[in-house]
Amino acid sequence: MDKTNEFSLPPVYEPKEVEARWYDVWEKSGIFKASQTTDKPAFCMVIPPPNVTGSLHMGHALNDTLQDALARFKRMNGFNVLWLPGCDHAGIATQNVVERELAKTEGKTRYDLGREAFIQKVWEWKEKYGARIMKQIRTMGCSCDWSRERFTMDEGLSKAVQEVFITLFNEKFIYQDYKLINWCTHCRTALSDIEVTHKPKNGNFYHIRYPYVDDPTKFLEVATTRPETLLGDTAVAVNPMDERYKSLVGKKVTLPLVNQAIPVIADDYVDKEFGTGVVKITPAHDFNDFQVGVRHNLERINILNPDGTLNENAGAYQGMDRFVARKKIVADLEEKEFLIKIEPHENNVGHCYRCDTVVEPFYSKQWFVKMKPLAEKALEAVDKGETKFVPEMWRGEYEKWLNNIQDWCISRQIWWGHRIPVYTCANCSTQVAATSVPKECPKCQQTRFEQDPDVLDTWFSSGLWPFSTLGWPEKTKDLEIFYPTSVLVTSWDILFFWVARMMMMGIKFMGKVPFKEVYIYSLVADEEGKKMSKSKGNVVDPLDMIDKYGTDALRFTLTSIETKQRYVALTPQKLESSRNFVNKLYNATRFVLMGLEDGTEVKPLQKADWNKLRLEDKWILTRLSQTIASVTPDYEKYRVAELSATLYRFLWNEVCDWYLESVKPRLYAEANSEEKKLAASVILTVFDGVLRLLHPVMPFVTEELWQKLPGHPETIMKASWPKSSDYPMDEKAVAEFEFLQEVVTAIRTSRSELNVPPSAQLKLSTHGDSVKFDPASQVSAILKTLCRVNDISLASSRPPKTSLAVVKGGEVYIHLEGLIDIKAEAAKQIKEKQKLEKYVQSIQGKLANEQFVKNAPAELIDGEKTKLRETKDKIVRIDHNLKFLEN
Repeated sequence: MDKTNEFSLPPVYEPKEVEARWYDVWEKSGIFKASQTTDKPAFCMVIPPPNVTGSLHMGHALNDTLQDALARFKRMNGFNVLWLPGCDHAGIATQNVVERELAKTEGKTRYDLGREAFIQKVWEWKEKYGARIMKQIRTMGCSCDWSRERFTMDEGLSKAVQEVFITLFNEKFIYQDYKLINWCTHCRTALSDIEVTHKPKNGNFYHIRYPYVDDPTKFLEVATTRPETLLGDTAVAVNPMDERYKSLVGKKVTLPLVNQAIPVIADDYVDKEFGTGVVKITPAHDFNDFQVGVRHNLERINILNPDGTLNENAGAYQGMDRFVARKKIVADLEEKEFLIKIEPHENNVGHCYRCDTVVEPFYSKQWFVKMKPLAEKALEAVDKGETKFVPEMWRGEYEKWLNNIQDWCISRQIWWGHRIPVYTCANCSTQVAATSVPKECPKCQQTRFEQDPDVLDTWFSSGLWPFSTLGWPEKTKDLEIFYPTSVLVTSWDILFFWVARMMMMGIKFMGKVPFKEVYIYSLVADEEGKKMSKSKGNVVDPLDMIDKYGTDALRFTLTSIETKQRYVALTPQKLESSRNFVNKLYNATRFVLMGLEDGTEVKPLQKADWNKLRLEDKWILTRLSQTIASVTPDYEKYRVAELSATLYRFLWNEVCDWYLESVKPRLYAEANSEEKKLAASVILTVFDGVLRLLHPVMPFVTEELWQKLPGHPETIMKASWPKSSDYPMDEKAVAEFEFLQEVVTAIRTSRSELNVPPSAQLKLSTHGDSVKFDPASQVSAILKTLCRVNDISLASSRPPKTSLAVVKGGEVYIHLEGLIDIKAEAAKQIKEKQKLEKYVQSIQGKLANEQFVKNAPAELIDGEKTKLRETKDKIVRIDHNLKFLEN
């Protein structure tokens, strides 16, 4: 590593230059690479593969930060770390992007090009833009093993997908059937249940007359939110226990507009307390109705085309868009006096998770995986403790979903993705799953086959990620060393999409769980705690934040707020605070190095030096030891918010505010004096430890500063993790220094409240056993440094013209004569009190205003109450000062 200008740091930290320089050094050095020959214990993580279409968002930024912190921590603890990167082909999302690009640049659709030419276009797009997200992950400082980067459609992973499909097909886990599935009319493909996002939408309940066939003057009243689907009705249903309708069961009503007779049936599905207690049954367009239809052997009439227009079964409405048809049908119902009334109604409506189009239940032939047998094994593994969830609460969510799992629809009617490897004999329709076109049909020996046109759900290949990326189905060295992986770090919103499926597939094909732990973190929300979305305009771009604050500041912010709740709020104030923290570390290190520019010989602190340590040295080294003992298990248990808070307090409050201030005279003493050499050794020992503790979270600035400290020939990434036993532990010194902190704080508070000039030297008197300070002691020396004291003496009682600072076991008196003008200070304090009393009246007036309290947000009211309490406390202190000044 470059060690030029050893004791020199620019006055201002420039993260952009530092980050670009060090990442390039790290990657070229090969330090991110995992070994296949070392005796070190293995630690492995696979990155949740971002979409190849993607751009870095805050979810990625948090995930990258957490995984990288773990990877760096484990390397420093002697592990052979493999953090495997890669990206997902993202079938629907990528196809949509390329189709839009094609329409924009060439005015063509994928159908104009044909399947093969369109897929070639997607590959070209992937080669041009697909590396963007990987470059952005590097920007976050991620120490991934880029030599093992994978893509879900690369040759090896494609082979794994085929192997898994063919095995599941041959073992009867995979089957093809007609079922009601979720259909996106924009993407024109099936979706699995968890690819549908339900959200509230304002709509209507349309109340419609269904006249009796045998007496058209009488009718049943039916309410629906989707009147266009009545064209596919094949029954109306009532509850068998509903006395109002018992006599009608088995009779027929006329389907409005269609003029078709349909039966009245009885089924327990109907809630007799809801609405009129009568529901229309449309087996081909509603999941509950489909089940009713199965029980009653009802016809399934599909009225939709794949593009969302109505088909030939819709009669006069054929060719209309579904929502246009809805309006026309309502108008016709009203004109023909079938419409009773329309009521506003908010309904939970399913939307495509990719394009946000309203999803339709659609009856079609699809491929499915039988999930219950696979789910049972995945549940059993967690029950045995083979995989653990952090936090534990997510285990319940995982088990709940697997216990209620439905068969997985895995076929998608798009072109980009893993094409289903099933070939159908053109002669006898026998289906064969194979890696290529079979030579002949096993049943009729004919040789003409047609491959299934559909592709697999993207999550099918993602479900194999922990073992396919390590070389399966080959028996590779990587699989032998790194499977099962150590921990999966992911967000809770893909617990079912991805985590559960990886568990099922890993157990099925590897005989072991894919990861020993699952660490589930929060989703990053905006500063008001609302989920980020483009439609709300509240998305915070991490790349913009990096540009403004630096990567380390963003990373430290993200670890600071990661409290394992569902959502955590990202605010500008937190980012500012983290940037200030990075600068504090930089400036403190620069201050120390400037103190060593005189050529003082600095050696590492040795155990033999421990008996020479002064009070402040013993205190800070003990606190460093205690901090290591606290932070290390926090890293191991994923308590990142806790460890961030601990390191923030230690560096800012203890190292900078107290220790550096205490040791300053020794650091800037005569060059090569014994007191300076000892002080420098302790300071560098402390900063060596601090940089190593902070490195996993803030890699760039710690590397930059590490290189400037003496005795560091190599990258901090090769440094070992500090042990608490490496440092002296002196709890008596900690207690003594903490009491000294109490005394200093009391003196500073008194000095501030009485407006004693900062430059003034103080004369102190003390009374009490705890404050019998020997003027020649180390305690007195620190007091003189931190409080600008030039004289300390003992007193049997309080001397005149002194302020009083009460501490545990004694009193400290500050002699004020000659330091302040008593009358002028009293007048100043009275004026300040009057100002604060007016402010109190203003706040009390707000809080007494019923309209304000009723309409203001709770946090605003709480804020006003806090201001009121703090202002009253200030007035109490001023009264205390005035009483003293008057006497």
